Amino acid sequence: MDLLAAFIDIVLHLDAHLLALTQQYGVWVYAILFLIIYCETGLVVTPFLPGDSLLFVAGALCGLGALQLGLLAPLLMLAAFGGDNTNYWIGRLIGMRLLKRTNGLIKHEHIDKTHAFYEKHGGKTILFARFLPIVRTFAPFVAGIGLMRYRLFLLFSALGSVGWITFFTVGGYFFGNIPVIKNNLTLMVIGIIFISILPAIREFIRHHRA
Repeated sequence: MDLLAAFIDIVLHLDAHLLALTQQYGVWVYAILFLIIYCETGLVVTPFLPGDSLLFVAGALCGLGALQLGLLAPLLMLAAFGGDNTNYWIGRLIGMRLLKRTNGLIKHEHIDKTHAFYEKHGGKTILFARFLPIVRTFAPFVAGIGLMRYRLFLLFSALGSVGWITFFTVGGYFFGNIPVIKNNLTLMVIGIIFISILPAIREFIRHHRA
């Protein structure tokens, strides 16, 4: 419970914690942010890491001069893109191993149907899933299991990574230090988290009613 409370405190007060990290570790904070974004997108077991809100606060710190947007944004784009690709290959390798070890329990036609689905909708799935917490962690993993064509995956992964990082860091850079937002940054972070998970909540309610 103490660990959970500490994590919630970090998420809700990212501005104070990230600023403290910047002051304490200097240039190494770029490596810390790179690692967080890489893990949030690249490891199936870490979908709980803050992504959208972290990027917004990091962009706001760039606006204050504590970080450099010209260095931060490309670095985090690389982290997101690298995480996507790691996740894709984990899914692809685990999927193939499961096929061999389950003695037909997972049928090839199911994998073929998944592959066909991603061939038809995969680009949009990978692109728009980037803006949905949790979903963006599992989308490349499932794409790998479904054997989505890698070149297609690379294209939309790159577009999604650039769009996601740009949207939140530049948004934080220009809007994060407006007095009304700066003085209520915790509420802003909560709002970003809520808006991010709203589609998932709506889908859950619709599924529950069905």
